[in-house]
Amino acid sequence: MQILTKSSLPLGGFAGLTEHRLVTDSRVFAGRKSPDTFEGIGNFVYLADARFNPMGETHMHSHKEIDVITIMMDGRISHEGSLEHGQSLVAGETQVQRAGGEGFEHNEVNPDKAKNRLLQLWVLPDELGEPAAFKHYTLRQGVTRIYGGSKKQTDTFYSSTTIDIVRLSTGEVFNENSDVLIYVSKGNALVSSGDDNCEADEGSLVRSNGIRIEAKNDIEVVVVTVVTRQV
Repeated sequence: MQILTKSSLPLGGFAGLTEHRLVTDSRVFAGRKSPDTFEGIGNFVYLADARFNPMGETHMHSHKEIDVITIMMDGRISHEGSLEHGQSLVAGETQVQRAGGEGFEHNEVNPDKAKNRLLQLWVLPDELGEPAAFKHYTLRQGVTRIYGGSKKQTDTFYSSTTIDIVRLSTGEVFNENSDVLIYVSKGNALVSSGDDNCEADEGSLVRSNGIRIEAKNDIEVVVVTVVTRQV
């Protein structure tokens, strides 16, 4: 079991936001990869825990052949651009934007006079040339699948890399038996794998082959796994 904490990393950022980058995969970042960050898992290549300054924005920029996932933790954010201009997110909501082969451009804006908090994840698509599109999710208690799964379903974008948001109350337990990367985005958990166990506080990133997560209080955890066969 490998553990990386947000507090151990330098605070960076650009434009109107500050962020801790925890995953910067070499397939995307190459020589720009920070040696302190984790590699991804499957096609999952980037994770940042970010805060926008009051009224801060990224300014218009483009993406192509990447899936961009925004998970709102505190406050709200507005998306301006070619995919549903004016789409907004509030805490407890998630948006997945598929750039595909046609690509999209957007500007992310904090419309409020207080800082917000969000997670941003990037995933490389399993297949190139898909049309640009987006999906929106309201997170629920328990497990909410926001990314990945077979082509036979339309609830999420197809991918062999899956991402679930797991919300547990005190004492509840979640198990994952495959290779997994988890990020504790809220609360405190006891995580274990075989004979290894540790306390994972908010901002802890854990890589393991199988894991058990027990909530010490109300928690929210991002769980990334890879499914070897998808039809």
